[in-house]
Amino acid sequence: MLKAGDAAPDFILPSEDGAPFALASLRGRRVFVWFFPEADTAGCSLEGRGLRDHREYFDQGAIEIVGISFDTVADNAAFARKHNFGFKLLSDTTHEVALAFGACDSLKARYPDRISFLVGIDGRIERVYDKVDPRDHAAQVLVDVLEA
Repeated sequence: MLKAGDAAPDFILPSEDGAPFALASLRGRRVFVWFFPEADTAGCSLEGRGLRDHREYFDQGAIEIVGISFDTVADNAAFARKHNFGFKLLSDTTHEVALAFGACDSLKARYPDRISFLVGIDGRIERVYDKVDPRDHAAQVLVDVLEA
């Protein structure tokens, strides 16, 4: 698993609208990379809505939110529409990005781990969230960002 100070792996994945998304396109901005196990499950929906509901604070901190799962583009599109997320949901169907970040331990993993990374403007990991409670994850991240 990546740790604070490591370079975030660059990647290009399809977003929920089918367009390719490159992490490098956000260089110079902070990025919250949120790995979630499966679209539209109870925990992932709760966590995603928390991020959505706190979005204005992430925006104020100039932090982009990017979710990644093994779901298809269509499944992520439906998930994003249902909950009106307003942030990118990416499809890592090959599991390669999750493996590079340490969000899974095998290309054969069924789901990525519930883990998140705050990537700094320089493309390096600022913070790793590997003990995530979907009920208050967004608030936990914002507290850390505001204290820094």
